[in-house]
Amino acid sequence: MIGTSGPIFDFSQSAAVVELLAGPVPDERQASPVLATAEITAPPVREDHSPDVTVTDPALVGRAVKAAALGNAMEWFDFGVYSYIAVTLGKVFFPSGSPTVQLLSTFGAFAAAFLVRPLGGLVFGPLGDRVGRQKVLALTMIMMAAGTFAIGLIPSYGAIGVGAPLLLLAARLVQGFSTGGEYAGASTFIAEYAPDKRRGFLGSWLEFGTLAGYIGGAGLVTLMTALLPAEDLLSWGWRIPFLIAGPMGLVGLYLRMRLEETPAFAAEARKAGTAGTERPRVPLREMVTGQWRALLLCVGLVLVFNVTDYMLLSYMPSYLTSELEYDETHGLLVVLGVMALMMVVQPFAGALTDRVGRRPVIAAGCAGFLFLSVPALLLIRQGGLPAIALGMGALGLLLVCFTAAMPSALPALFPTRVRYGSLSIGFNVSVSLFGGTTPLVVTALIGATGNLMMPAYYMMAAAVVGGFAVWRMSESAGRPLPGSAPSVAPR
Repeated sequence: MIGTSGPIFDFSQSAAVVELLAGPVPDERQASPVLATAEITAPPVREDHSPDVTVTDPALVGRAVKAAALGNAMEWFDFGVYSYIAVTLGKVFFPSGSPTVQLLSTFGAFAAAFLVRPLGGLVFGPLGDRVGRQKVLALTMIMMAAGTFAIGLIPSYGAIGVGAPLLLLAARLVQGFSTGGEYAGASTFIAEYAPDKRRGFLGSWLEFGTLAGYIGGAGLVTLMTALLPAEDLLSWGWRIPFLIAGPMGLVGLYLRMRLEETPAFAAEARKAGTAGTERPRVPLREMVTGQWRALLLCVGLVLVFNVTDYMLLSYMPSYLTSELEYDETHGLLVVLGVMALMMVVQPFAGALTDRVGRRPVIAAGCAGFLFLSVPALLLIRQGGLPAIALGMGALGLLLVCFTAAMPSALPALFPTRVRYGSLSIGFNVSVSLFGGTTPLVVTALIGATGNLMMPAYYMMAAAVVGGFAVWRMSESAGRPLPGSAPSVAPR
């Protein structure tokens, strides 16, 4: 193994946390990312490394992580807003029927966006393997911001009738299509920039951005719910978070446009003999049938990751309010506190995956959800702030096992040539079938059976599938990405 030895997370990693959170953005550089290969002349190959080793530039790596994480936060701001204001949206766009029917209809529109995610993955993934990761990530940012901003402009059902929910559905479909290329591209981007021995730590900042976006969206909704009268929130207040997403999207676009292409993709373009940073089109069958085993593992890992993610961060606020009749504002505050706890633990858990491996951390999360989902939900159902906070906090810490490990584990399943495309396909198929439909399916199961323990059973089933995938996957911590040269930090 090429690279430095010593502990994975020491004082220098703590300093990296501070730098990524608060440090200034490094100066712009015109040179391409540092690739220590025989075909790159500046900067020269370091004497202590062979010519086929990538020596990363810390400044460029920092910029890549910041832009990917901050852009992802912009993307997931909308999901936080939509989930936490779902009860109000049900009254605005689906005024007829019981509160359960309204909530079911709102989550139906939420789930519809996930049905087109595989189509987005089929378009953006292969495109990212052909023209580059950076260009596609900028495009997905534009589309997501436009779809979110459009929701804030849609008239209510009372104003235009059935046209209102149809327009909401159309905007959600635009969002879902664009998101089809987002997570796979952002995780691929960070993974291909990061040194092999710090990929887990640096990749964990992608989900740090996701949590920040959720907290931003949910926090704004919570503040509005506390300050605005119910009638004002219903008539115009609900539009504010969606309209804010427009300028936020422009910020994310600016950050992504300043990025350079990844070293791994640039090397692939040179091997293909193409000029610039574009490669020949990769056949779809090579991305699917040629990677069938890795795709199945990807689907299983993403299933447990997203079922538990959407259950905790998207569904539980509505579960507390609609099913347990818990005070809406206090329920939102509890979930916000859980996400804040997860953000604190996230980078340290990411560094842990570099030390002990991705597989043990993911396996611990699967075992935890299998055996602790029922006790945690029983605590939540007891009511009262301490019990709810304890149950939600336990689920949040288990979820960190996935949010910290998946951004580095999933890209390592596929070779560089097809990484963006294959990961987009596997990730989005799994999210569409299992993750994004979680609020809708669990709400329907509770309505059909009357059993309020359905969320726990659903998470347990997902944990079994995820555990099997972990058993079959190979360890990737500290190793080069498939199809890429070893990547090390400068000494």
